[in-house]
Amino acid sequence: MSAELTLGAEEELHLIDLETGRLSARAPHLLARLPADRYGAELQRTTVETNVPVVTTLDDLRREILTLRRDLVEVTSAEGLAIGAVGTAPRSEFADFELTTTGRYGRMHEQYRLLVDEQLICGLQIHVGVADRDLAVQIAGRIAPVLPALLALSASSPYWNGQDTGYASIRSIIWQRWPSAGATGPMADAAEYDRLLADLIGTGVIADSKMAYFDVRPSSHAPTLELRTCDACPLVDDAVLIAGLYRAAVRRAETDVEAGRPAEHRAAPLHRAAMWQAARSGLGGELLDLEQHPSRLPAAEAVRQLVTRLRPQLEEFGDWQTVTDLAEATLARGNSADRQRAAFAERGRLDDVVDLVVRETHGPAAGLDAPAPTLVGYRFRAGDEAIGPGLHPRPAYRDVAGFFQELGPTEAHARAVARDAWCEQAGLGFGVGGDHRAFHCDLVPRIVTRHEWSQLEAGLTQRARAIEAFLRDAYGERRVVADGVLSAEQVLGAAGWRDEATRLPADAVRAPVQGFDLVRNELGGWRVLEDNVRSPSGAAFSIAVRRLLDEVVPDAPRPAGLLDPTSVFAVLRATLLAHAAPPRGDDGDEGDVAVDGATRVPVAAILSEGPTSSAWYEHRTLAEGAGLLLLQADDVEVREARVVDRRTGTVVDALYLRLDGELVDLHAPHDPLLGEHLMDVAAAGDVVLANAPGNGLADDKAMYCAVPDLIWYYLGERPLLESVPTYRTGDPAERMAVLERVGELVTKPVDGEGGRGVLIGPSASAAVVAERRAEIARDPAGWVAQEVVTLSSHPTLTSTGLQPRHVDLRCFVYLTGTGAGESVLADLGLTRVAPEGSMIVNSSQGGGAKDTWIVGDVS
Repeated sequence: MSAELTLGAEEELHLIDLETGRLSARAPHLLARLPADRYGAELQRTTVETNVPVVTTLDDLRREILTLRRDLVEVTSAEGLAIGAVGTAPRSEFADFELTTTGRYGRMHEQYRLLVDEQLICGLQIHVGVADRDLAVQIAGRIAPVLPALLALSASSPYWNGQDTGYASIRSIIWQRWPSAGATGPMADAAEYDRLLADLIGTGVIADSKMAYFDVRPSSHAPTLELRTCDACPLVDDAVLIAGLYRAAVRRAETDVEAGRPAEHRAAPLHRAAMWQAARSGLGGELLDLEQHPSRLPAAEAVRQLVTRLRPQLEEFGDWQTVTDLAEATLARGNSADRQRAAFAERGRLDDVVDLVVRETHGPAAGLDAPAPTLVGYRFRAGDEAIGPGLHPRPAYRDVAGFFQELGPTEAHARAVARDAWCEQAGLGFGVGGDHRAFHCDLVPRIVTRHEWSQLEAGLTQRARAIEAFLRDAYGERRVVADGVLSAEQVLGAAGWRDEATRLPADAVRAPVQGFDLVRNELGGWRVLEDNVRSPSGAAFSIAVRRLLDEVVPDAPRPAGLLDPTSVFAVLRATLLAHAAPPRGDDGDEGDVAVDGATRVPVAAILSEGPTSSAWYEHRTLAEGAGLLLLQADDVEVREARVVDRRTGTVVDALYLRLDGELVDLHAPHDPLLGEHLMDVAAAGDVVLANAPGNGLADDKAMYCAVPDLIWYYLGERPLLESVPTYRTGDPAERMAVLERVGELVTKPVDGEGGRGVLIGPSASAAVVAERRAEIARDPAGWVAQEVVTLSSHPTLTSTGLQPRHVDLRCFVYLTGTGAGESVLADLGLTRVAPEGSMIVNSSQGGGAKDTWIVGDVS
């Protein structure tokens, strides 16, 4: 008997209080006013289920779903409620669960306890008519490879219990906790399936056949084959797409059964892995292809592969063009999880996500928003910060992307020429090995929203305070060693340890200027990639790029509340002088003194290697902007136990060290031991050394692994920003794991700077990987390894228009102490841009920069 292949659907819909955005447990009250054959109760009182009548076409299915939603909205709106067709309601919390009071549900709650309490979830079930149960069971076993793509298309549950779970479909992960969830595996006929059900019921683990929560099952109440894997979909067209693909998959399996073709079943663990992958990444990562021994594919490619594979069946139903168009539309706009996260990123408010979910559920089948102009020719990739699926600019970038798209090739070239001329005139560059190189700048700004910046502010100031507390302790009492948080070898044996740093006063602020390199993960969340505590560079370049854009693209639309990066000058000056040695008079007494009728104020200076320094441009810019002296070794002497500018006799109270080498090695013709003499003055408390000797201890790549522990230890707080998973090859167990995976990891020397020595394993040849493996084996303590984090990308203006390049972000924190309120995140960030085809952003390795538009409060 052949399958009828009719269509039906059941939608589970959250009830949402419009005033609070929370779930409402009023389903029983509403159902009393709705037709019982079309609307029903669910386990939780916060959900209403709709039952679509049997239809034969996708158009009919769309119409019936819209009708049922419309009629339900009429009832809920009168009660101040809305409906949300998503796997989890964005603002749902454990406390929202209320059990529907029936004997069956009461028994389930008594038996499963927390598992039932977690079921604040809603799914979409699609039914395809297959009256022959033997055939239905055989089909169910054959279509498992199709299910991950259907789950990824439907994924609409990134938020649960008020937080981003990291999953596109946390609903499916929660659902899999039921003891009868998942795949049945291959079965010969209905009799075997029924024996399985009888055995499960006989165990007492499930109560009845309705609790057979398999991915695909012969329906317990209709002559259909029921799909149960998908999240509820706010856009009706996504549900229609899934129904079309599912019916075509059922038809393909039916013809294979009829033709006697042997089934190629995947191993159960592979199926679970494929489903987990779909739940984790949705359409934003990779899926497994349709083969028995699958390979990984970008999700969009996997969906298109599925549509193409099912083309004969889709054409048989007259659905080919409809499904193709719907699939491309979904890939263009992203699934609901993608759209929810984009809504949250704008202001960091779950209420905005709730509003989006409600508007989409109540709205037209294809969605409400008209698409923004498409960036034709842009090479989109998952993780692009400015351009979303379908090449549509994300909301924060619509004006900026439109501006650069409308420039046209001729005007874009003219702006690029003006940019290069400005950079040359400004002397914008840096040194590498004694050579001066131009600093490449892009004209397309990166935008960081107020919400994102507030998150970075909290996380980075926390991290900076912990690092400063560690440096004070490590060069003082060393409680961190005594309490067993770190070993003595990790501290005293670290590459950055300096004995002379123990001489500085116990209350000295050792790292008042700290830099942090950040990357985004695939969900848009920030992670700290590296800590820079010795002499972090880049603040001046951030200011320069803003000045460049103001000169070359003054007509580019600026967002309201744009922060001014030049505010860093005042912050830097105040930070350096916060603990400056008090000025002394000729009699040696401390305190401000009158000199020629005026009171002398503390003086701060930058101590630089001079024009040979790789960061000479930055030193000049910071000194000029912050009102600091700019000194080289020849300009400095120690006179009467004070640091003095030899050129003017001015006493210097704070020295900001921007040296390429160690201070104690500094020498000058007039004083071969100048560095040691400067240390003597600092040890006596008569000059403040900003970013003091020994800070390399916290700069060490191996110490990076310990920073989360240091935050817990010194601050008693949970780290607010994640780090990249990092392996210390000095640890024998971790070394073995790294040596086996050098080709999959990023490896770095613990004392490396400027991207030197970094090897990205997946991009390296076998010979290079083998050499790095040998280097690690020869000197295990000299290396660390990190999991590859694919940097987010951002549009960059090229000769062929806007194209993506990988980016990271360097931010700067200025500290006057370790307490709350004694650290400031500067109102600037240096976005570093990797060359085409690379993920290394360091300027010394060919990288460049772009302006970072940080949006603050709008006054």
